[in-house]
Amino acid sequence: MQVRDGMSSVVLSIGPAHTLRDAARLMAKRRVGSAVVVDPDTSGIGILTERDVLLAIGAGEDPDTELASAHLTGDLVFAAPTWSLEEAAEAMVRGGFRHLVVVENDDVVGVISVRDIVRCWVTQNAGSPVG
Repeated sequence: MQVRDGMSSVVLSIGPAHTLRDAARLMAKRRVGSAVVVDPDTSGIGILTERDVLLAIGAGEDPDTELASAHLTGDLVFAAPTWSLEEAAEAMVRGGFRHLVVVENDDVVGVISVRDIVRCWVTQNAGSPVG
């Protein structure tokens, strides 16, 4: 299976000026663990994850004033839709993260998470005997 088979193609995008509370509210509403942060003033993108929000709040940061831009990961590893799920899982383990932004022709086309990969593997092996 490929990344395109398991990724979510509907991506939550937010701006760098969203507060952590706004980001958390949107992620909770969409039931996703990350938001792609797109800055219209630069060509770069980042990702803000539930872990980033948790770490900021745990450190005493105010979710109503702290901005996504101050807590996002900007040095991203991108996946291609044609990567195998194994390649995506290896990149996540190597990098110590749980989400990959999927890019094709310089456009964000999806996000894949560890949960997505596990779901694909379980579904794919649903008919296989256990043990």
